[in-house]
Order: sequence, then C-alpha cells, then structure tokens
Amino acid sequence: MVNLLLIGPPGSGKGTQAVRIARRFKVPHISTGDILRQAVRDETPLGREVAATIAAGSLVSDELIANLVRARLDWSDTASGFLLDGFPRTVAQAHLLDQWRSDLVVVHIAVPDEDIIRRLSTRRICQSCGLTQSVSEEWGRTEDCPYCGGTLVRRDDDEAATVRKRLVTYAALAEPLITLYRSRAGFLTVNGQQSPERVSQDLFKGIDSLG
Repeated sequence: MVNLLLIGPPGSGKGTQAVRIARRFKVPHISTGDILRQAVRDETPLGREVAATIAAGSLVSDELIANLVRARLDWSDTASGFLLDGFPRTVAQAHLLDQWRSDLVVVHIAVPDEDIIRRLSTRRICQSCGLTQSVSEEWGRTEDCPYCGGTLVRRDDDEAATVRKRLVTYAALAEPLITLYRSRAGFLTVNGQQSPERVSQDLFKGIDSLG
C-alpha cells in the first residue's frame, strides 16, 4: 500500500504525472475539484452544503474541504492506497491529514518560476474543440488547431503577468507545506524541468524506494 501526496506549481506537469502515478501504482487519483463535483452530484449531506455554498457565491471553507477529503479517504478503493492532489493546501490541513493518514509519501515536482512562465506562454486552447496544446515559441497568431482546424488562442490566465501572480499565490501556500514535509521521512523532490517521460521515471523510482 502506498499513500501519496503530490505537490507542484501550475504548469509543472503535475496533472499529467498524477494520471501516470495513479495508473502505475493502481491507486485512485483524488483531487479536491473531483471531490467537490462528485459530492454535489451524489447529493450527500456534505454535497448539499457545497452546492448551497457555491450557489450563495461563497468560497468552500477549509473545514468543509477537509471533511470531504476525509469522507473520500474512507471509500473502499483507497484500501491499497491513494494519490492526493490539491489537499492539503495549508499547514493546518496537513496536521488534520496526519490524524487520518500518517504514512504518506510526499512527492514534490520542482520547476523554477521562469521555466513555468515560458511553458505556459506556449500553451494554447482551441476555440472550436477545446483541446489544450503547446505550440512552438515562434508560434504565429494565425496558426490553426492540428486536430480540428479551429483557431488557437492563449488563455487569459496563461499571460505572463497573470502566471507570475498565480506563482506568488502558490508559493505562499506551498512553501510552508514543503518545509513541513521535507523534515520528515518519505519526502521526495523530482526535477520537473526534464522531459515528462524522465520525470515519470524518477517519480516511479523514488516512490518505489520510499513506499
């Protein structure tokens, strides 16, 4: 059994690696976004509370997120382990998680800010089919989607100034968590500047050695 926690900045390839890790170790990939959507769909008591909170235009509280995660970890599919993505977001949430699962392997994908900004500056979304894809740094404004022929555009939140703000927000939350977990056994940092395949190889090798 391996209980995994994945930490990484936006644009680090965390989503891609989460899917690969979950498949490799045969554990469910549990993200806070998925938990929220599933709870609302299932109309559980917590789900109805989430729906009411969102309908009122309010943010879902840390306490509510924590309760949803705890309930999700009680599902039978976590008997062989799990991969948490997006929780905990704060040191307080990390201490809560310690009360439920203390045998964590914490994986940190490290990528410098400037590399993140460069990566996201080449990311485009097709206005027709909605697929997100990367283009060359010499990309021209007239380039079309290779899948459907639609127009490729840069998302507003991939603009350099916006990315910098997102990275500042990420660092404010993630750095205290990384400091906390780095002092414990079961912490792994992987260089996210490598190819996705090499990052996966390093992740698998590191998790095998710690799990």
